[in-house]
Amino acid sequence: MKEENKIKRYRPNVAAIILSSSYPLKCKIFIAKRNDMENIWQFPQGGIDKGENAKNALFRELKEEIGTDDIEIIAEYPKWLSYDFPDKIAQKMHPYNGQIQKYFLVRLKDDTKVNINTKFPEFSAYEFVELKQIFKMINHFKKDIYITVIKYFKEKGYI
Repeated sequence: MKEENKIKRYRPNVAAIILSSSYPLKCKIFIAKRNDMENIWQFPQGGIDKGENAKNALFRELKEEIGTDDIEIIAEYPKWLSYDFPDKIAQKMHPYNGQIQKYFLVRLKDDTKVNINTKFPEFSAYEFVELKQIFKMINHFKKDIYITVIKYFKEKGYI
């Protein structure tokens, strides 16, 4: 039986690698534990609404997920990166097969407070960690993209 060729649909999305306000003196990166999956840590991310550009979505998503958009953009990954959802997640995200993401490297402004207890909390915990700790905490399907983006920002001298 011939398998149907189906075009994959990717949800436009933004993601933020957030540096603490002590950057560049110390390079600590924000990572948060999802409240809807067992031991899944990730960077804040979210969909781009219709009519919204990536930067506007970035500020909106940060306000929704970490309670603040008081950031400065340090750099932007030059390409859009895509990934497919694992089957378990794909069922919940129908009609999308995955996401196409624009990554930003941002820094919290001085004295900015993070609050993950937002109106619709997505995270149950967060930490600011050293770069080498990130990959000890990430063990899911986004790991390859995280490696790609962090390697780029590292090679460019940002982190």
